[in-house]
Amino acid sequence: MSEERINLFNLKSERIRMLHFTWFAFFISFYVWFNMAPLMGQIREAMGLDMQQVKVLMILNVAMTIPSRIAVGMLVDKIGPRVMFSILLFVSGILCIIFSMMDTFERLAMMRFLLAFVGAGFVIGIRMIGEWFPHKQVGLAEGIYGGWGNFGSAGAALTIPTVAVLLTGIGGEDNWRYAIAISGMVAITYSFIYFNVARDTPRGSTYFKPNKTGAMEVTSPGDFVLYLVMNIPLYLALAVLTWKLSPLNLGLLTQFWSNMIYGMLVFIYMFQTYHVYRVNKEVFTTPVPEIHRYQFKQVAMLNLAYFCTFGSELAVVSMLPLFFFDTFQEGGMTQVMAGLVAASFAFVNLIARPFGGFFSDTFGRKKALIILIGGLSLGYFLMSLIDSAWWIPLAVVVTMFCSFFVMAGEGAVFSLVPLIKRRMTGQIAGMTGAYGNVGAVIYLTTLSFVSNETFFLVIGASGLVVMVFIALFLDEPKGQMAEVLPDGTVQMIDVS
Repeated sequence: MSEERINLFNLKSERIRMLHFTWFAFFISFYVWFNMAPLMGQIREAMGLDMQQVKVLMILNVAMTIPSRIAVGMLVDKIGPRVMFSILLFVSGILCIIFSMMDTFERLAMMRFLLAFVGAGFVIGIRMIGEWFPHKQVGLAEGIYGGWGNFGSAGAALTIPTVAVLLTGIGGEDNWRYAIAISGMVAITYSFIYFNVARDTPRGSTYFKPNKTGAMEVTSPGDFVLYLVMNIPLYLALAVLTWKLSPLNLGLLTQFWSNMIYGMLVFIYMFQTYHVYRVNKEVFTTPVPEIHRYQFKQVAMLNLAYFCTFGSELAVVSMLPLFFFDTFQEGGMTQVMAGLVAASFAFVNLIARPFGGFFSDTFGRKKALIILIGGLSLGYFLMSLIDSAWWIPLAVVVTMFCSFFVMAGEGAVFSLVPLIKRRMTGQIAGMTGAYGNVGAVIYLTTLSFVSNETFFLVIGASGLVVMVFIALFLDEPKGQMAEVLPDGTVQMIDVS
């Protein structure tokens, strides 16, 4: 593939068309994932839900995303992003329609838990874009994919209520059901479109698949241990979610079922450990040739970076409207104004994430992450200073300054993901993406115990810790990575 600059309007380029088809698939997946939030007030009234039940639905909307991103990451490496994205959109569309038909809280909760599967769509496009763009452009391309696709959540907030209003004459009080069902139909329709227009690789290129399935391959005994350690927080986050649903908090689960889930998480971790050993046991007896090695610490550093970037984004977006309303209510700020001001945090994504990828392409992967996460920490430290004495426009500027570094950091993280080991890009993206959700769970749990000021300080401090880890342990990709062709020959791929 040639190294021409990315021209998003050059639709004659198959590469550019594939970028547009794929970011729009991601857009639809996020549109479906967040289609409940804009209608939550109407759903609460129509279904007679209390605030505790509303909180449960919000928690369930992210719970499945952590394991599903891991599973989808493995599947996309095995069967390819074209088929995987089509399956995800089709299945999610069906679940979305079923959710719109549920008539009790318990059924709503079950379907929302299953529908969180759609949040794994992000992982699929990372592999697709990594296949289509050369290493010197992949950061910007992944940033455009992530930033524009992630706008699906804002798209849902802006359009879903309007669709519901327009359908009032047809559905009456059930207009929210029709609006949600239509978003599911859109996902089903686009699943067929994507299946017919997408291809996994450019013509003449090879789609590299993992040598083994069931767990990520590592190339040294030390990496084997680090892999097991990095899996633990994924299960701890699910345990925290279970604790939130237990009798000690929201009370949706009985203590018996809470204990059952805790035990199941321990069992699944041990079962996964067995598969990690089964896939990688040869590293203890037969050294992996140097040409085929990669360092798992690269994956671990990206996990931590996404923990504090995307994890903090999800957490802050959840609390920011109420934070602004409570802080500036005496100054005349209404809930609608607070929502619009808080939306400034998410709108930056359209520009910031592609910029983070471009910055990484241009100035180096490691340097970009250090600078952007350093800016993230500074931004959150500044946000911790916001109080009622501040001039509101200045508070908005500080918020947008912070969000720019947060989302640019996300773009820089995924500019590096496809450059570690091509055939495992989906698995690496899945684990890194899951860490974003882990971060959101940990930060939101922290918020339930501390003040808003301390909450921002905790995120800023964690960013500084991650920045130090990246400075010490992340290596700049250099040279080439080796991948094995189906006929057994080795192909070298540039990564520097």
